[in-house]
Amino acid sequence: MAVFRLAASAEEDIVELLSYTAANFGESARIRYERLLITALRDVASDPIRTGSVARAELGDNIRSYHLRHSRDRARTDHGIVQRPRNLLLYRATIEMIGVGRVLHDVMEIERHLPATYGDD
Repeated sequence: MAVFRLAASAEEDIVELLSYTAANFGESARIRYERLLITALRDVASDPIRTGSVARAELGDNIRSYHLRHSRDRARTDHGIVQRPRNLLLYRATIEMIGVGRVLHDVMEIERHLPATYGDD
């Protein structure tokens, strides 16, 4: 399993996402989404080109995206699962490191929200 590292922008995205989820959908929903994020990060670290990941050559070398819905069924908690996840990971995959640059809502124009770094440099 490759190691993953979050860029500062990805950390900010996660804090905002979990805060928004708690404020708008409650603590149980926040717990479910947090579990989903952790599961997706582990899934990508274990297999960076896993089913559901998309090569994003137009964004740079070794850049991929992975929608959280592909990890949904493995992220079950006592509070259930996230029914309709709307976020994706934007990451750079190398042999030894997965650098996560952003965690974006799936309707965002990715090109407008590219990270300055992927946390792997």
